[in-house]
Amino acid sequence: MRILFLAGGSPATVYALIPLATAARNAGHETFMASTEAMMPVVAGFGLPAVPVTSAGMLEYLAKDRTGAPLEWPTDPVEHMTFIGRGFGRLAAASQPRLLELAEAWRPDVVVGGMLSFGAALLARRLGVPWVRHAWDSGEPPESDRGAWEELAGELAALGLDEPLVPDLFVEICPPSLRPPGAGPAQQMRYVPCAPQRRLEPWMYTKGEHRRVMVTAGARVNREQYLDFLRDLTGKVAKLDVEIVIATPDDVAADAAAGLDRVHAGWMPLDVIGPTCDLFVHHAGGGSSLMGMALGVPQLLMPNMAASVGPSERLTAYGAALMLTPGEDDGVEEVVSACRTLLDDPSYTERAGELAAEIRAQPLPTEVLGTVVDLAASRS
Repeated sequence: MRILFLAGGSPATVYALIPLATAARNAGHETFMASTEAMMPVVAGFGLPAVPVTSAGMLEYLAKDRTGAPLEWPTDPVEHMTFIGRGFGRLAAASQPRLLELAEAWRPDVVVGGMLSFGAALLARRLGVPWVRHAWDSGEPPESDRGAWEELAGELAALGLDEPLVPDLFVEICPPSLRPPGAGPAQQMRYVPCAPQRRLEPWMYTKGEHRRVMVTAGARVNREQYLDFLRDLTGKVAKLDVEIVIATPDDVAADAAAGLDRVHAGWMPLDVIGPTCDLFVHHAGGGSSLMGMALGVPQLLMPNMAASVGPSERLTAYGAALMLTPGEDDGVEEVVSACRTLLDDPSYTERAGELAAEIRAQPLPTEVLGTVVDLAASRS
């Protein structure tokens, strides 16, 4: 069977799909993963055939409309989420020519698209094969869907449709306890931490004499974006008597750790280091949050995107995290106080452990693969 996976335009959108895609490839199915040109090394690094669908990066589709006119990012949170959806809609439209060209030579039996990979829905409809929608994290806001389908109204009309497409199957990796209110039916799947690995050193899998705190701002940190946020956040955490692990791309690791003691910085295999940590402190990215959940580590969340607020609120309400919204996290004392609460109150570790157990109880990717294969077979 031929299974085509379609990721978004960032590393996190690739990582989320790797467990199921690898299961498919290991089971003997022909498996391709498509994404933007910039993501080709990321996909190929996991041993999967990588297919580029557009030479432009994700940010270009957010920065400009289809005519090339520049766009301004909305400041209103709801409008911001709709705006993001429209950008993913433009990415979906731009990817169709290359996806159709691929399908002429290599016709998939089923198309698995990431949460905002709307090009998967359009391609599957054109080919008459099932569309499987695959969650990337703890849930995208409905405003993003609405914005994407509004942007794709012309593409829908060309297919004879005036309503959004509905997936034949939704694969959910968010634990059931944290799904958004009103969430629809889903095929639950165990979240399996996945990211590029590196040569291990003993400190990575052993605890030291101090408590260990992991600090990150995600995989897209560079000198133009998020580095100042990461340095500022790490400096605040350094006021505690702890060892700090800064998970960040290697090319900015020295800048992120400058002037600090008891610090390890660089690209980290968090699935290895995570179990040795007592606390995760981060930007509330979907992948980072799920990693902490799966490893049973309490978290301090500081959402830097409107879409991250809802999932962060649910994780906080569950009792496995605390959240500081923009404006609340400006001062050193606020961050230090929240970290101390999470480190010293055992209830947060207990609840985080319960959430990790719930995640481990979900069906494995190998089991969910059987459902996907059966769905495709039923339509052949």
